Amino acid sequence: MNETLLLTALTIITAATPLVYAAIGELVVERSGVLNLGIEGMMLVGAVCSFAAAHYSGAASLGIVAGIMAGMLMAALFAFLTLKLQSSQVATGLALTIFGIGVSALIGQSFVGIAYSGLQPLPIPVLSEIPVLGRLLFNHDVLVYGSFVLVALVSWFLKRTHAGLILRSVGDSHNAAHALGIKVIRVRFMATLFGGACAGLAGAYLSMVYTPMWVENMSAGRGWIALALVVFAVWQPGRLLLGAYLFGAISILQLHGQALGINVPSQLMSMLPYLVTILVLVLISRDRGRIRRNAPASIGQAFHPTT
Repeated sequence: MNETLLLTALTIITAATPLVYAAIGELVVERSGVLNLGIEGMMLVGAVCSFAAAHYSGAASLGIVAGIMAGMLMAALFAFLTLKLQSSQVATGLALTIFGIGVSALIGQSFVGIAYSGLQPLPIPVLSEIPVLGRLLFNHDVLVYGSFVLVALVSWFLKRTHAGLILRSVGDSHNAAHALGIKVIRVRFMATLFGGACAGLAGAYLSMVYTPMWVENMSAGRGWIALALVVFAVWQPGRLLLGAYLFGAISILQLHGQALGINVPSQLMSMLPYLVTILVLVLISRDRGRIRRNAPASIGQAFHPTT
């Protein structure tokens, strides 16, 4: 493989990884019947907290943990407001994004312009020495490997476990699940915390690997793309992984297009990933049958226990 193509493929993997984490977390949240529009805010808070922890401690592992905990804290706030106090999920999610943008900018003021060494690659013995494929697939940092493992685990959890069946039943009909004795609020709360942890991980990857430094509003709309990816994948983890790499490729190719001097306004090239997101959603929305078969029937609906 040409060296330029190999480097492009590697950057696509880097660009897709935060989308994988954010989207797989939201997929689990939506499968439980909750719609969380606050991914963007959770990613930003996770990014700044992970960068701060890694900067002060010098330990990347503490940075990853800090990102996870920050995302879970934001998710817990969202879950408390929507599941306990019955506030609107849409309005609360939007407010959470705005809050995350503001609080991350406030926390990150003193970190602007400070670089971080980033996570080091963790080559897999023997496999990383395979020509071309070794560098492409088996010479990444631990978070890239973790994204593949997480998608596989979520797919197995949803399709092969009793707990996954409970989660899906809550998302499909919370009233029927409640009648069977399932603790609907508890299941949704745990799913929302998982989604927050994944969003925090996505933010940690942005500030510790992808950049690596703190930049205000560095998620740059990736939280919204993650939401679109869940619909693009019709709530299926395998399709979500493919979709994340598709959108990662579009993000990188538009940068390469600008570098090559393609005679298109740079602003239009920067809009390309988001234009494609809108186009894909429009195309998918035309297949209403598939959406009805796969979308959680109770998504976005507040649960009011009768007992």
